[in-house]
Amino acid sequence: MDDLAGFLRTRRSRVDPAGVGIPTDNRRRVQGLRREEVAHLSGVSVDYYVRLEQGRATQPSEQVLDALARVLDLDETECGHLHRLARQKRRRAKAPSARRVRPELLRVLDLVAGAPAVIMNHRMDVLAGNRLAELLYGRELPGLNTARHIFLEEEERGLYAEWETCTLDAVGHLRLAAGRYPDDPRLVSLVGELAMGSERFRRLWARADVRARTHGVKVYRHPLVGLLELHQENFSLPDESGMELVVLSAEPGSPAEERLRLLGSLDAEGGGAESGRRTPSGYG
Repeated sequence: MDDLAGFLRTRRSRVDPAGVGIPTDNRRRVQGLRREEVAHLSGVSVDYYVRLEQGRATQPSEQVLDALARVLDLDETECGHLHRLARQKRRRAKAPSARRVRPELLRVLDLVAGAPAVIMNHRMDVLAGNRLAELLYGRELPGLNTARHIFLEEEERGLYAEWETCTLDAVGHLRLAAGRYPDDPRLVSLVGELAMGSERFRRLWARADVRARTHGVKVYRHPLVGLLELHQENFSLPDESGMELVVLSAEPGSPAEERLRLLGSLDAEGGGAESGRRTPSGYG
């Protein structure tokens, strides 16, 4: 699903030759660097680099990978992904086994007050969420896959006010997951489903960009309370579970904080829903 050869080809095409001291003219037909230019700049033979891009060379050394990362101007996330792809033939990581969310983690969700919070796995399946998160998404959360939600359900409905940015983040995260767990059949199936159903997903997936989800601003357009500008923090959970605790908080005193409070009060006034988080039915 994801391989070293394909990643090298896409990264090579991004590099501006002039930026690495290679003169260009309008007769140049290659986008980015040529293979022999990457080989020269990284100090490896042209034949060896060609074999890397063709998937015929195995087990490149750490020094070679670091040199390629430097020439291709990879950031920290991309560099880690490059090393992970190179190790796949030697040691393929197993996908985390299916498991229920521990009761202790569910209690943590109960403790998050005034902010939507969810527990999510590497496939972007929501395994559990507190009541405010369910109100934000407008549905019970176990069973929701946020990548599927973004690409196949919400482009027209408009929950994600910055939809195009969300698509970049989602594909970048799934690319990282594919590098970590290349043999996860459920991840392979999800990528295939999204590729079949979304032309934008197909285009973004072909770029092979990777993004680490750590923190940042997410903007939602909620049908009941309006625009919500929230700060997302992703907390990786221990024990190699592939799970994250994701919390969406509003700046104190901001309109978003007031609107989240209003959203919670509308649910309380309705009286039809149990407060607090829902018991998850999903697995990791």
